Amino acid sequence: MTETLKLPVLPLADSVVLPGMVVPVRLDQPEIQAAVDAANSVDRQVLVVPRLDGKYAAVGTVAVLEQVGRLPSGEKAAVVRGEGRAQIGSGVTGPGAALWVEATPVEDGPVTGRTTELAKEYKSLVIGILQQRGAWQVVDSVQQITDPGQLADTAGWASYLDLEHKAQLLAETDVTARLELLLEWTKAHVAEQEVSEKIATDVREGVEKTQREFLLRQQLAAIRKELGEGEPEGSDDYRARVEAAELPDDVRKAALKEVDKLERSSDQNPEAGWIRTWLDTVLDIPWSTRTEDTDDLVAARAVLDADHAGLDDVKERLVEFLAVRARRERKGKEKVGGRGSGAVLSLVGPPGVGKTSLGESVAHALGRKFVRVALGGVRDEAEIRGHRRTYVGALPGRIVRAIREAGSMNPVVLLDEIDKVGSDFRGDPTAALLEVLDPAQNHTFRDHYLEVDLDLSDVLFLGTANSYDTIPGPLLDRMELVTLDGYTEAEKVAIARDHLLPRQVEKAGLEPSDVEFTDVALSMIAAEYTREAGVRQLERGLAKVLRKAAVQLDSGTEAPVHVDADALVGYLGRPKFTPESAERTSTPGVATGLAVTGAGGDVLFIEATAMEGEPGLTLTGQLGDVMKESVSIALSYLRSKGLAGDLAQRKLHVHVPAGAVPKDGPSAGITMTTALASLASGRPVRSSVGMTGEVTLQGKVLPIGGVKQKLLAAHRAGLTDVIIPKRNEPDLDDLPESVRGELRVHPVADVSEVLELALEPAPVSAAA
Repeated sequence: MTETLKLPVLPLADSVVLPGMVVPVRLDQPEIQAAVDAANSVDRQVLVVPRLDGKYAAVGTVAVLEQVGRLPSGEKAAVVRGEGRAQIGSGVTGPGAALWVEATPVEDGPVTGRTTELAKEYKSLVIGILQQRGAWQVVDSVQQITDPGQLADTAGWASYLDLEHKAQLLAETDVTARLELLLEWTKAHVAEQEVSEKIATDVREGVEKTQREFLLRQQLAAIRKELGEGEPEGSDDYRARVEAAELPDDVRKAALKEVDKLERSSDQNPEAGWIRTWLDTVLDIPWSTRTEDTDDLVAARAVLDADHAGLDDVKERLVEFLAVRARRERKGKEKVGGRGSGAVLSLVGPPGVGKTSLGESVAHALGRKFVRVALGGVRDEAEIRGHRRTYVGALPGRIVRAIREAGSMNPVVLLDEIDKVGSDFRGDPTAALLEVLDPAQNHTFRDHYLEVDLDLSDVLFLGTANSYDTIPGPLLDRMELVTLDGYTEAEKVAIARDHLLPRQVEKAGLEPSDVEFTDVALSMIAAEYTREAGVRQLERGLAKVLRKAAVQLDSGTEAPVHVDADALVGYLGRPKFTPESAERTSTPGVATGLAVTGAGGDVLFIEATAMEGEPGLTLTGQLGDVMKESVSIALSYLRSKGLAGDLAQRKLHVHVPAGAVPKDGPSAGITMTTALASLASGRPVRSSVGMTGEVTLQGKVLPIGGVKQKLLAAHRAGLTDVIIPKRNEPDLDDLPESVRGELRVHPVADVSEVLELALEPAPVSAAA
């Protein structure tokens, strides 16, 4: 049986002494001093007991008083060495003022295989911790310990265990249980250390990287400064630029969000370049810049008249736009809808009539900026709406680029060749144009690249097209058509004199005094050397004459070079276009029709002939289904009225010359009928008569389109009489007075009237 010891109690409130530990104890409290004084009577032994929260532990450590003296600071202290655990019993009396108790020494339990394994694992953990701290001498001491209990008690030196943990170890008398507790606490400490070290390493590396990048940027800036390659002032301070710019609230919010991303990303991040490009694009758009529209309608009309001859209906429509716009501005947008005028005018007409140049004149008259957007051949929807920013080389669409180029939010934007926009696997650009041109939607137009709303309601959009037939229906529905049908000969002469000739004189390097053109010469170029709705070929003719005049002047001819009707043959050769209606219609079976092509109005001859052979009908000249039906209807009508003669028993051939050109449309019915009636009766068609209109089986004449263009073509071809459907009579109001005065227009409702007007009188000898 273990002998009970009678020992003085040395209480410690700030430390726990385990067996094997040598600890200095300050003698700063009466009970500690009393225990040290009493130890001399019991072989210098004391019972060191933890006193935590004012309570004594049930197990203490039997310790030997090694030395009593003073610390370097001068305080009195004693050194004690723990030897073994002891269970505290009842209090007893003893000498001095110390507290005496009975203490029963406690021996460690037997060492089992599990105890040995736990000790080995714990020793490995402890050595690992000590090696990290560089305590190599302590590592050697720990490695020499073989007793599991002694190894466990070395935990009294562990800085990562608090007083409660050490007191719990002191109270635990079973070695195995003591090692299990130590393993649990030590593993938790190791895991915590690993996390702390990882965080510390990451923070250290991040700080080092930031400091390194800052240093390198400073060095790079210094190098650029020395080389004179510094960045433009303020180019990097995007936040200041965004805050200083006059941006709408939603745009400013989106821009600042991108600035935040830019500031968080490094220069090596490719997204930084994309963000800079996007911010530059946004800052380049004139969000708050607008030009003032002119309020002087008389001056605006004067500008349009000075820039273009004719086109009165177009000019009237533009002046109406100005008047409405001015009134809206005076009333205030908030009272009239607040979404701009919403006018989307589309100028439709043949090439060369001045559609594109008219857009510049409109901008000039309004006092606005002018931008031209060429849409011919565009097949990618992204060209209109922009690319997504995730694509390499992404750009905003042409509309945004036009606004940026104009430098104001209310320019005149000319959408050129809107009828030649294509579509393929990349999307349909015309569908993207719907939002641009819809007045109810374009105040919140969203470009895929910008991804912010852009107000296009103040933009005046003008479209140009050669033919409205090829413009998609939904797009056509959002536009107001203004047709430019072409110029009369007098208008062409005025345009040549006032606009084309001065421009070509300058291009040829001549002075206005070097060449003199007579009005007769200009009229001949327009009438006999060109035959077009516009003036493009006329301008080329003038350029050719001026080039030859420049050669003459350089060869010694005295200025000015006089260009009159006789001189034109030497400059341009013989006339290319002469009236041919009389020659073509001198034979029965040929009628003169009128048609509309992509190049404007034109004269169309229809020829019919009959021959011996099996009865039948042959059609040539690349006729479409509608014109083929017109031939059949015309023949059926004549047979039903008894006007076909012997055509039903003969082989018929109907031909429309210029066979390489496809022809189709519902306006050649009465011309087909007249040609067949002329063939059947042997009466030629009057050479001065041109006609247009569709026919029914009952002989009614149906209305057609393009009357103005067709009548202008008839006038250019030298015709004096034109037959049109009765229901097209209101279209004559659009015809210029000069042309209306030189043409006799005959509105008809029945084919019988057409034949009476068109056919020559029957020969006297016809009865024979």
